[in-house]
Amino acid sequence: MAERGLKVRQALAAAAARLATVSETPRLDAELLMAHALGMSRDDLLLRRLDDVEPPAFAALLDRRLAHEPVAYITGIRAFWTIDIAVGPGALVPRADSETLIEAAVDHFADQSPVTILDLGTGPGTLLLAALDQWRQTIGLGVDRSTEALAMARANADRLGLGARAKLLEGDWAAGIESQFDLILANPPYIGLDEVLPPEVREHEPADALFAGADGLDAYRAIVPDLPRLIAPGGVAILEIGHMQADAVAALVEAAGLAPALRRDLAGRPRAIVVT
Repeated sequence: MAERGLKVRQALAAAAARLATVSETPRLDAELLMAHALGMSRDDLLLRRLDDVEPPAFAALLDRRLAHEPVAYITGIRAFWTIDIAVGPGALVPRADSETLIEAAVDHFADQSPVTILDLGTGPGTLLLAALDQWRQTIGLGVDRSTEALAMARANADRLGLGARAKLLEGDWAAGIESQFDLILANPPYIGLDEVLPPEVREHEPADALFAGADGLDAYRAIVPDLPRLIAPGGVAILEIGHMQADAVAALVEAAGLAPALRRDLAGRPRAIVVT
């Protein structure tokens, strides 16, 4: 229990020390939870409120994180690219590593813009809405089999003012989709069934968004064969991968008659296969 009258800066230091046992980013987690408890941005917290008294709501938020609940589920929001995505149980938490896909798309189109975007397994709309915010004249389709995740995606699209350009469809990958798209994005499940995951992931995030068969490749086996008919001339598909899956996914792409290129994230790990 926090000491009465503890200042925010002191409470953050104490919380970060406790969170070090459950998180790789304990100070950041503490700051995000404190900002949420105070009803403000993290920037405002750090610039203006460190000498305030710790708010009563902080202790309960900290306890939830210590029980391995993801920060994004506690605060209900996660920053991604240029937007904030509202997220909760039933949808995959956006990861900064997935911004690699948007960066690759920006590099591919350079000073031009894709006209149409397809996001396969859109979840709460993370990749689709980030791309629509990047290219303001573009329209996009997001597909997911989870009605719960699609409801979050629709709410995010409306809140961000992107609802008129974002169509959201319940479906099984690209089944029944006949159009071609300039940009195809996908962050499919790619975890093998026996792989070890942190408790905050395995116990809280939806299994359907994480696991893809014994070797983690089932989603790629479903998606890649459809890419030749889905990619418009001059277009590109960008698939997020696990860091050990580059060769296997590239082989699937080559078997489909397409050209794969590896894209690494900021840490230098294999993160995406760019398909042309």
